[in-house]
Amino acid sequence: MQTLDHLPADHPPVKTGKVGLLLVNLGTPDAPNKKAVKRYLKEFLSDKRVVEIPDLIWQPILRGIILNTRPKKSAHAYSLVWTDEGSPLAVYTRRQAEALAGKYGDDVHVDWAMRYGNPSVSSRMQALKDAGCERILVAPLYPQYSGATTASVHDAVFDAIKAMRWQPAIRMLPPYHDDADYINALKTSVEAGLAGLDFEPDAVIASFHGMPKRTLELGDPYHCHCQKTARLLSEAMGRELTIAFQSRFGPAKWLEPATDLTLEKLAQEGKKKVAIFAPGFVSDCLETCEELAIRGKEDFEAAGGERFAYIPCLNDSETGIGLFDKLVRRELAGWI
Repeated sequence: MQTLDHLPADHPPVKTGKVGLLLVNLGTPDAPNKKAVKRYLKEFLSDKRVVEIPDLIWQPILRGIILNTRPKKSAHAYSLVWTDEGSPLAVYTRRQAEALAGKYGDDVHVDWAMRYGNPSVSSRMQALKDAGCERILVAPLYPQYSGATTASVHDAVFDAIKAMRWQPAIRMLPPYHDDADYINALKTSVEAGLAGLDFEPDAVIASFHGMPKRTLELGDPYHCHCQKTARLLSEAMGRELTIAFQSRFGPAKWLEPATDLTLEKLAQEGKKKVAIFAPGFVSDCLETCEELAIRGKEDFEAAGGERFAYIPCLNDSETGIGLFDKLVRRELAGWI
């Protein structure tokens, strides 16, 4: 059998021997306009991991109502936080990949993708394979595991390699909701944010993205992972944290307490100064920059609150990149 070390002169070039690292985040539209948001929402809300309703029931609702009403509102929200470089989520995910590139030697290629939108998981998996990556570590950037997020990334990765005749070996970064390095990074980040305030908060809120309560009943570990993250962080910081869940959507029962209602309740109880952060997000995005930092502040002040502060995610901070580097090195053991 002819080996790659002794190819005939007319053999096409073959790249091998490389390792790939692919950071994957949730997704973003290509632009803050109705057309781009509609395209993004169609892909996102058609994922059976995200909406667990039979297509026969869900697709008429999605195409007939949601995609004709929600894109305009969402496009406005995106326009409030869009930057010269693009959406915050894409900007910070790209910066995280760029910060990690070069840390593991010339034989490790670092790239990034969005589960929904661009750059797609399939395109970047193919690019890594074309670059000679025979082994690829995929890092879903979700600390807490959920079928709607982590498992959906797994689906996209394995759908991508289904189309490959010569498939790379794959590793998936496990959830790290209770990892000591993650908890320490959160502690460092949140405490630095609190130290920079010109007021002492009456309450500090850890706001996680919400999920339908049904997912918990079906065995999804997400709620438990969020609770454990908050408990470990509270213990590490030596202060009480108020846990809440944001981004309710539709008529179904969602995980509680809701972030918006929690902000109103705290203000009504006389807690006039609050700080809020989102430990389930490692990159700032629409749900943090607009939903928390802008609308959360409005909700709190409308209910009688006086001082409000949003503490950013880890993003591409030294603390954040240090955490990702530790997680990645651990999972690349034996490959580099």
